[in-house]
Amino acid sequence: MTMVFSSAEQLVAAEGQDLGTTDWVEIRQDRIDRFADATDDHQWIHVDPARAKDGPFGACIAHGYLTLALANLFLPQLIRADNLKMGVNVGCDRVRFPAPVKVGSRIRGRGEILKVERIKDAVQSTVRVTIEIEGSERPGCVVDTISRYTFND
Repeated sequence: MTMVFSSAEQLVAAEGQDLGTTDWVEIRQDRIDRFADATDDHQWIHVDPARAKDGPFGACIAHGYLTLALANLFLPQLIRADNLKMGVNVGCDRVRFPAPVKVGSRIRGRGEILKVERIKDAVQSTVRVTIEIEGSERPGCVVDTISRYTFND
């Protein structure tokens, strides 16, 4: 369930809050192929199922940056700010790829509000999105996302 904030005070008070998890998403080969086309990264471990079958992972794997990009799919399922003048993505800190995401696996986002700080008339939040792989002890990606919100008065 998405946690919704309507004021700076609510968001500041939520520092340290666990945001729970999103729905599962299956990583299919066509998604990997489209990402390869978009980035011109056609390395065989991503796009050649026959060769990847005999490779180090036993199957094609998603690009790390595809897994990272899916944090943008999961983030609005975890947290939403209403009553805004403006909201922007500021960037990311501490991006890691602890485990490969194999084609056919299912992933989901888990969120936690690590830090919230006031910056002039805005509030900046750091939300850790851990992209879990179903059946794996290690996640496919961990990223600390930074967003800045200016709420209406």
